[in-house]
Amino acid sequence: MRKEDYRLSDHFEGGLPKLVMFDLDGTLVDSLPDLAHAVDQMLPALGRSPAGIEQVGRWVGKGAHHLVQEALGLSSASQDPELFSVAYELFLAAYSQANGRQARLFSGVQTFLDYLEQRGVILALVTNKPEAFTLPLLEAMNLKSYFPLIVSGDTLPLKKPHPDQLLHVMRHFEVDLTQTLMLGDSSNDVLAARAAGCPVVCVSYGYNHGESIYEADADAVVDSMVGLIENVQ
Repeated sequence: MRKEDYRLSDHFEGGLPKLVMFDLDGTLVDSLPDLAHAVDQMLPALGRSPAGIEQVGRWVGKGAHHLVQEALGLSSASQDPELFSVAYELFLAAYSQANGRQARLFSGVQTFLDYLEQRGVILALVTNKPEAFTLPLLEAMNLKSYFPLIVSGDTLPLKKPHPDQLLHVMRHFEVDLTQTLMLGDSSNDVLAARAAGCPVVCVSYGYNHGESIYEADADAVVDSMVGLIENVQ
């Protein structure tokens, strides 16, 4: 479904939800250049060729462990635990230096966040990114103050596509799932929202493991968050 076919008021009385949960990488922030830089620092240190930004973009979205596994060509960290351990430490060191340096907000994000905040909508962040990288990136992008609750990939035992992070946020704010919206960029976000029972909208410009986001069964796909503002009645 394209943005012109979607109305927030179709789901929420009065046109706006009480709570909006946001994914981070690929939804609010284009962090791919920094992630690709870190991966391409890690791989040559292991005697391997750099992957390049396009390939790294297919691996982003399931957390740092998954990103490193994919870069190494491992089906799991346990397949070669010694290699994974060395690679993961190299990646963490490289990304801690790169995090936020080349990242930028996607168009329309600031306007949309301001719009919701000014109208009293509760905003929360739900990301698979480890907290050690989530908080510095939010600070670098001047986004941290928007979110009274930040749930990172290591906040709870399970992360997206499991619904636990989303359910945790709804319980924290005591907001019913019918008054909650998940806004993301990947099938992980859609699967988590479906399992939690809340509506989900995806942006078209993010990272979805090299697959079309239009195949992910979101309630709508928008080219910019500003389109959601235009559709509020």
